[in-house]
Order: sequence, then structure tokens, then C-alpha cells
Amino acid sequence: MPELTDIQRDLLTLAADLKRLEAEYTMFFAGRAKRPPWETRGRVEALLKRWGRGLITGTSDRFRFEMLQTRFQTLVDLWDRALRAKEEGRPGPLQQPAPKPAAPGKVPRDPKVVHVTSFKDPVREIDKLHVLYDSLMDARRHVGDEVLPFHKFAALVSSQVSKLRQHGSEEVAFRVAVKEGKVNLTVRGMKGAKD
Repeated sequence: MPELTDIQRDLLTLAADLKRLEAEYTMFFAGRAKRPPWETRGRVEALLKRWGRGLITGTSDRFRFEMLQTRFQTLVDLWDRALRAKEEGRPGPLQQPAPKPAAPGKVPRDPKVVHVTSFKDPVREIDKLHVLYDSLMDARRHVGDEVLPFHKFAALVSSQVSKLRQHGSEEVAFRVAVKEGKVNLTVRGMKGAKD
């Protein structure tokens, strides 16, 4: 494998820093970070200025640099507008609308069901397990919760299935739902004859 050039190394660093910057801004606008990520943004801007003024000879390197540069400028515009709106106390492009309170006498809406599946043996139904994991983690990301490692999730599902099968459930149903901004994973045994 050929040695990477300076621009190729910096492009890899730039792409990683840009992803990190997006994550840090997401955390800031979600209220999980106290201040905007000025240090990371400064590093990204410095690399962009360095290579924006320099000569990039390779066509593919130039194209990749321009794509990263354009993405950064688009995101900076969005972040700056959102920050300005936040400082002015008005809704911005990255602010989630506040949930409307339920009117007196009205029953709150049912949860939004994201995914439903059932297992007899999760080890033999690994594809279904991956689909359930992906839908749960996507829902958790959407509401700003942390993502769990797959191996921990798989162990949890296996233990729930084993426990409910011992209590006479032939099959165990799992439901991923979002209610009032919170993600719920519901487990329920489906009654039937034991194998």
C-alpha cells in the first residue's frame, strides 16, 4: 500500500474532525454541552485555510477537499443561524418544537411504534436481532440517548427470551416505541405450548 501524502493524511484528519464537530454541535443544541465546540471548529477551519491557500495537485484529492470544504461551509451557516436564533430566544433551524401539552380531559396519544418482532431463539435469528437493534438505536439517537453496544443488547434479548420461555412462552415479542420523547423497549411473552 503506497504511503499517504500530506494532503491525504490531512483530508482523513479533516473528515474525522468534521464528523466530531457535527456530533459536538448536535450535543450543544440538544443541551448536553454547555458551550459551542469552538476548539474543534478552529482546528477544522485552520486545516481548510491551509489547504485552501495551498496547491493540491491530485484531482481526486482536490475534489475530496472541495466536498469537505463545501460541507463545512453549509454546516457553519446552519449552526450560526441556529446559534443566533437561540441567543435571540426564538425557534431556530435545529431546535425541536416543544411538545404540546395535552388538553384537559384528553387522553395522551399512543406511543409511536417503531418496530415489532418476536424471537424463539435469538442466536438462530441473528438477522432479526440486528434489525431490532438498528431500529432501537436509531430511535435512541433521534431523541438524543446514548447508543448501546450490540453485544450488550444481544445479551439482554437472549436473557429476556430465556426467562420468558422458562415461564411457558413459546415466543417472545419485542416492541420499540417512542412516547413523549422517550424510547421504550417492551418485552412480552406470547403464550403457547413449550417446545
